[in-house]
Amino acid sequence: MSSKHRKVIAVIGATGQQGGGVVSALQARDQFKVRALTRDPGKHRELADEVVAADLNRPETLKAAFEGAHGVFLVTNFWEQGTDELKQATAAIRAAKDAGVKHFVWSTLPDVEAIGSGKFNVPHFTGKSKIDRIVTEAGFANHSFVIAPFYYQGLLGALAAQKQADGSVGWALPLDPTARVIHMGDITELGNIVAGAFAHPDDAGNGEYLPLVGDFLSFNEIVETLNRQGHDFSYKQVPRESFARSFPGATEIAETFGYWEAHTYLGSDSSDQIALANKVAGRQPSTFSTWARVNFPVQGP
Repeated sequence: MSSKHRKVIAVIGATGQQGGGVVSALQARDQFKVRALTRDPGKHRELADEVVAADLNRPETLKAAFEGAHGVFLVTNFWEQGTDELKQATAAIRAAKDAGVKHFVWSTLPDVEAIGSGKFNVPHFTGKSKIDRIVTEAGFANHSFVIAPFYYQGLLGALAAQKQADGSVGWALPLDPTARVIHMGDITELGNIVAGAFAHPDDAGNGEYLPLVGDFLSFNEIVETLNRQGHDFSYKQVPRESFARSFPGATEIAETFGYWEAHTYLGSDSSDQIALANKVAGRQPSTFSTWARVNFPVQGP
């Protein structure tokens, strides 16, 4: 399709893992023109069809960035220093509405406060979920919610295996290793669902929730999968209280695991939502073992 007739999709967070996956998936479909939004367009000129300056902390940059766009994908980064997700998202939603955007896709997470009846304090989940209502009430012609899972990549990053006191390498976490509660996926594949939602608004543009789930495992199954591929990882369950005191941010991780054990990552039976997400994506996401074989190299002796 000639670029003149392709609908423009503006992607916030285009240089991150989620946004980068969205840019790639949209570019793979010939029906969209991709506008990557970044605070520093000069650094990322080749990222997409258009690269435009935008900063969620400077709402005055957003309206021009969304001008002429058919769709917007929004993700915010809870972990970035000084981030106010509610303020950032509200500014983006308002600017998109003012610019005449037709389809708004928001990357959200389950409402742990509601699901757990207030028993678990997991702000990085609940804070995102509170924005869902603002998206809905904005009155876009179409809107969709995508849900990121526990990233496979997290096992090489924030939750990488560590040297343990007994000399083994592995994980010591406050999570029952036998509990199959972890909805997981390759975060770069979230883009396939986002692109599918923009391509199929009749199926996925009426407030549907579309989770990326490549696998649903216990931590024992994660370790067993890796060890079958030649690793030698260990796992030890530790008390929540001592883990919570072990490093900054550990308390929220411990709360998150408590929520998973009680309700699973997604919080309920989400099989219909997962099926719809895979249908609009046009493919099944990668299983953990497939991803690990490529991305989790076995270290030599």
